Amino acid sequence: MSRYEYGIDFDKIDALDIHTHVEIDGCGHRSLDDELMAASEKYFKSGEERSPSIDAVADHYRQRNMAAVVFTVDAASATGHAANSVEEIAEGAARHNDVLIPFGSVDPWQGKAAVKRVHRLVDDYGVKGFKFHPSMQGFEPNDRQFYPLYEAITEAGVPALFHTGQTGIGAGLPGGHGIKLRYSDPMLLDDVAADFPELTVIMAHPSVPWVDSQISIATHKANVFIDLSGWSPKYFPPQLVKAANSMLRHKVLFGSDFPVIQVDRWMSDFENLDIKPEVTPLIFKKNALRVLGIKN
Repeated sequence: MSRYEYGIDFDKIDALDIHTHVEIDGCGHRSLDDELMAASEKYFKSGEERSPSIDAVADHYRQRNMAAVVFTVDAASATGHAANSVEEIAEGAARHNDVLIPFGSVDPWQGKAAVKRVHRLVDDYGVKGFKFHPSMQGFEPNDRQFYPLYEAITEAGVPALFHTGQTGIGAGLPGGHGIKLRYSDPMLLDDVAADFPELTVIMAHPSVPWVDSQISIATHKANVFIDLSGWSPKYFPPQLVKAANSMLRHKVLFGSDFPVIQVDRWMSDFENLDIKPEVTPLIFKKNALRVLGIKN
């Protein structure tokens, strides 16, 4: 096992994608069951490989002179489907540390074991943050039984990235495959951000249908940021574009949601937004470097 250390030349890369998925491990085990995987392929209509290997992800970003945060979601308790290996993602990122940054994932329902795993993933594997998906993991982020997790992540000094808004996972299936959208209301994270002011919280995606709440939280809480993944920029709510161009220019991060959203498509559509030239480098890289604690 090799512990991850940064090997990225942050001055030379063009962008840092804060939100990408590795959804298969070396044993061929995928992060979602077959029904959910097929439904997500139909929903996102990417037309590309839905679960590329971590080596393929590294090559993809290396070719584009970008770095990428990589992760999966451990939702075993809520879904009954075991996660693909988080440890393998960290080890793969260590092999490709010139281009990849690993985030960990823990099943919040595992209680003390999840807290121990946070420490182990940081101390032994060098992960640089944690990804949560409240709807998939079936938990309310502001429930105090999960606060020991945030205490551990705060202690580690790394950010927590939470899925917010609607999700393509389960979309179009009867009952959404049992996945409940209300767990991903960003207002639940307002409690977390208030109760853990030293914890950096990233709200993933434009939080449809709660975008106005998302903007308010990021404006109000110095420790809260927004990533722009999961939607083509041409579908971004106009109030989010306006905020990103003005009072939230230091709070918004480039993220694609690769492989369900292709990086090239995201970048192409972003060019058509009316973003001020001085704001673009903040979104593409500078804000992320601050969130990750790499540069002030």
